[in-house]
Amino acid sequence: APQAAPSTTASSAGASSITSPMPGTIVKVNVKAGDSIKKGDVVIVLEAMKMENDITAPADCTISSVNVNQGASVSTGDILVTYN
Repeated sequence: APQAAPSTTASSAGASSITSPMPGTIVKVNVKAGDSIKKGDVVIVLEAMKMENDITAPADCTISSVNVNQGASVSTGDILVTYN
């Protein structure tokens, strides 16, 4: 059976989260908590396999928290930002 997605915990500031689609290194963080962004805006730039991948907002939203810093290594499924 597929593993169930981890449930959102009370410590998470936002209602929803953007997670890393692959292991990599955070090259750039374009948002901060409180930013209002539009669907398709680049939130994080993730370098994986020598390529930069733009992680974009799935919807118009307000950033609740930024969970990673520039230079951080992330794994698939790590929470990058939370939003409402």
